[in-house]
Amino acid sequence: MREEQKQSSLKRLFRKRWVFPAIYLSSAALIVAGALWFQLGKEENTGRDNVAKNGTAQQENPAVPVNETVETIAMPVLDPNAVQVKTPFYDDKASEAEQEAALVFYDHTYHPNQGIDLVRQDGKTFDVTASLSGTVTKAEKDPILGYVVEINHEQGVTTVYQSLADVKVEAGDTVKQGEVIGKAGQSEFNKEAGIHVHFEIRKDGRAVNPIDYVDKPLTALTDKAEDKTGTDHAATSKEKELMPSDETAPTDENPANEQPSADDHSTTPSDNNQDENNDASSYKTPDASIGMARA
Repeated sequence: MREEQKQSSLKRLFRKRWVFPAIYLSSAALIVAGALWFQLGKEENTGRDNVAKNGTAQQENPAVPVNETVETIAMPVLDPNAVQVKTPFYDDKASEAEQEAALVFYDHTYHPNQGIDLVRQDGKTFDVTASLSGTVTKAEKDPILGYVVEINHEQGVTTVYQSLADVKVEAGDTVKQGEVIGKAGQSEFNKEAGIHVHFEIRKDGRAVNPIDYVDKPLTALTDKAEDKTGTDHAATSKEKELMPSDETAPTDENPANEQPSADDHSTTPSDNNQDENNDASSYKTPDASIGMARA
């Protein structure tokens, strides 16, 4: 009896017009909801995979700045127009007069100047600044040279400041270009220069003429040094090719076993200066890397 009542009720329900549309709409809603849920889940998983991949790629290939600023080599003073070069850099290829102007006479010996000596026109002291940003590797007082400061820069470049009256930095300090590191002073080694600063630029330990690189980017110094190294290697290889073999007999003009006479050791002042230029720098004993004044 109850079963018959249930079937009768269902028949009456299905006879109503709104039943089938309602069923269709409900089914469609369920299908659409399922499709949206599936699509959202797929997109979420894809996004997680992309984030993981991008994060790994960034770790493997970190971003490198391509427009990194290259400093321009500056004079080691606040106002370059207020100073002048007292003693120039000693150049092996310069004329005899120019070389003579770049010599300093100390302790009965001539020393070629391995930097430039800057003085004020009025002879007064002035602030000495860092020519380039870098790290201070030496800041100490020398009884002969006065206070000495060395600053290490990029790609084997070092700047040296001597004859300072005082210093405002210590070894290990990081300085910015233009930062005051001391004041110009006097030295026992070069009294004739008066109040001055001796300024050097070295590339891989080799002194270069600062005037050639002031107001130029640091790359002008490093690129030229690399080009010169490549040229030197090529020249060395060529010299080896042209060098006579061991089987070549010595000529009569230069016998192989002939020993140089005592006269062969005599050198002119210019030769002595060149030999001293190859000595290692020492702040306890003045040498070729620290000459400033003329005889």
